[in-house]
Amino acid sequence: MSAVPLRNNKLAATDIRSVTVLGATGSIGDSTMDLLRASPERYRVEALTANSNVEALAKLAKEFSARFVAIADSTKLADLKSALAGTSTECGAGESAVIEAGARPADWVMAAVSGAAGLKPALAAVDRGAHVALANKECLVCAGDFFMQRAAKAGACILPADSEHNALFQALASGNRDELVRVIITASGGPFRTWKPADIEKATLEQALKHPNWSMGQKITIDSASMMNKGLEVIEASYLFALSPDEIDVLVHPQSIIHGMVEFSDRSVMAQLGSPDMRTPIAHCLGWPDRIKGPAAKLDLAKIGQLTFEAPDFERFPGLRLAFESLRTGKGATTVYNAANEVAVAAFIAGKIRFGAIARLVEATLEDWIRSGNQGPMTSADDAINVDHVARNKAAALLPQIALKAS
Repeated sequence: MSAVPLRNNKLAATDIRSVTVLGATGSIGDSTMDLLRASPERYRVEALTANSNVEALAKLAKEFSARFVAIADSTKLADLKSALAGTSTECGAGESAVIEAGARPADWVMAAVSGAAGLKPALAAVDRGAHVALANKECLVCAGDFFMQRAAKAGACILPADSEHNALFQALASGNRDELVRVIITASGGPFRTWKPADIEKATLEQALKHPNWSMGQKITIDSASMMNKGLEVIEASYLFALSPDEIDVLVHPQSIIHGMVEFSDRSVMAQLGSPDMRTPIAHCLGWPDRIKGPAAKLDLAKIGQLTFEAPDFERFPGLRLAFESLRTGKGATTVYNAANEVAVAAFIAGKIRFGAIARLVEATLEDWIRSGNQGPMTSADDAINVDHVARNKAAALLPQIALKAS
């Protein structure tokens, strides 16, 4: 059963929606707060969280009169309380406080805490039946089955905040599930789309961070360069929309104007287009089931001139191939895929491995996981976090030998 909603009850124009932003100081959080800032008459902030940036969190709490704020770094509670002295905002610190933020009585929650740390706070919002705008990949990649089951059981609405999944969400409204043939997730191809494999192998950090279209955080920009990010999106789409791997295609589209397409049985293909700005999908989620005014640039197709497409190259970008393989393997393999990739990206940033070794470390970790015979269904957040922990340790153990191997 899918907890992705159909368009139904519209909010009255006078309704004020209470909002919580988990990960308010990150790039997705920045875009969300920008949209909230533009419509103060429509939204009230219930809770905000941040990982360790006390100054930025306190500034937002004061600007939006947040009722509760939480800092994930438990050593910074005193600093947070000091920064908010004289206000009525409640403060908390550590994992339990971030989870409490998700459990607070907000109508709408942006789940944008990165990594496995975002799973439990998002589930806290899901379990009380909130509208949850999902920007945390790990909720689905690491725990897709039971996350969506929990959402359906609680009556929560899962709203995809990533540009590609939000595009699919909008396009899927044009038909019924039994009429669907496939969904098509578009990819920019990143900075190495036209590079030779040997050049991709030895790409530098500076080169990997030069995305041609999007302004994003360091980790996701590197994932885009390796197309691991597109692999994660394939996995997310499978869980989010209850799709088999064979119902998902990836199409490279360098202009990043079409963000997703859905093909139906009559061969109609519905696409969502927009300028490459994360505020567009977030605005769709924030206003749903209505639409609100968004600040992104108007799409001028005449100025763009042409849109081009090409098939993804699994040989040059093996991370995408590994995503489909892990999805078909199941039983924790997608969790291992994500965890190993995070270890690999951190190692690349630290200069411990070449860019080309990112995918090799992920593949080696997946192969070890399958050989171990430890696969099994995951039924709780703790199960997913345990698999994530085991995979990270295994990837770290494999790292030295992968670093020594030539491409």
